[in-house]
Amino acid sequence: MSHDALGPQKAFEAYLADGKFMIQKSRSTGTYLFWPRVLAPGSGEDDLEWVPASGMGRVYSITVNRKREGNHNVALIDLDEGPRMMSTVSGVETTAIGARVRARIEAGDMPRVVFDPVGEDA
Repeated sequence: MSHDALGPQKAFEAYLADGKFMIQKSRSTGTYLFWPRVLAPGSGEDDLEWVPASGMGRVYSITVNRKREGNHNVALIDLDEGPRMMSTVSGVETTAIGARVRARIEAGDMPRVVFDPVGEDA
């Protein structure tokens, strides 16, 4: 079955399972979107296509959740394409606002996009 035959969220998950970080883009406006949707917000355009994300972004905000089982961060990442997404910055407890990060797909029962810190020249 083609990923296009699935609903937007299921298509996104299927791409992740295939090892691909894809986001949607409106053909008519050139606007990139995330979370997966049927229509572009604001314009209502339905000409959305799946395109590979560059995987690069900057930390917009980050917080650390502290638990007895261990700490983890929750970050908002501004993708270079424009959309903002919630994720985790892997391998660190926290990082600076504005820090450059690179996406990778973390395998598992439900693959997900996580980010790794990178140097400023990336």
